[in-house]
Amino acid sequence: METDQSDHPREDAEARYERFMALLAHSDAALRRFVCALMPDREGVDDVLQETFLECWKRFADFRATAGSERTGDRTGNVPATSAGRDEQSQFLRWACVIARYKVLSHQRDTARRRRVFRDAVIERLAEEALETLPRYEAERTAVERCLSSLPESQRRLLLAVHTPGDSIARIAAESGQNARRLYSRVNALRRQLLDCVKRRLEESSVDGTEPA
Repeated sequence: METDQSDHPREDAEARYERFMALLAHSDAALRRFVCALMPDREGVDDVLQETFLECWKRFADFRATAGSERTGDRTGNVPATSAGRDEQSQFLRWACVIARYKVLSHQRDTARRRRVFRDAVIERLAEEALETLPRYEAERTAVERCLSSLPESQRRLLLAVHTPGDSIARIAAESGQNARRLYSRVNALRRQLLDCVKRRLEESSVDGTEPA
């Protein structure tokens, strides 16, 4: 019996799309920060980001990360937390920022007659400055993630409760029978502990030139 090969291109395309979405999800917050840094107001940020996402997908076949990065993701598009995976994520973010910069310039030119906009040279300078902050942002994010992961689950939940939909300090107090004020005091102490941990990891990474351990 002959095997129908028509499904294989579809599987390859699906895997490529899932890989793209995994990289985009990781870079979304930093990419938004980058675009916001270039816009004189926030009204067009969402439009520019949407155009950037679409353009990134159209050009994703041309995207080339570091050597060996093709092996960092499996067929489902998941990118493991390895140094190679982070290299691919970092290169994807910078590649997407280049596309975003041109989308911002295009948006500014289209709206120049209707509103105040930065001159192209100013936007280019802002883009350079924003790109310079990307490694620092990535290092800080990595340090926070690793410091959080080192905490017991109960302490981690307490720290994140105020940012988690459907969760709160009051809810944790009701579930555990603990005093809410004492829990708030513990949260403040945990925040200081987390900040000290992040500072220590960033200092260590700046000394040896590696990512926060």
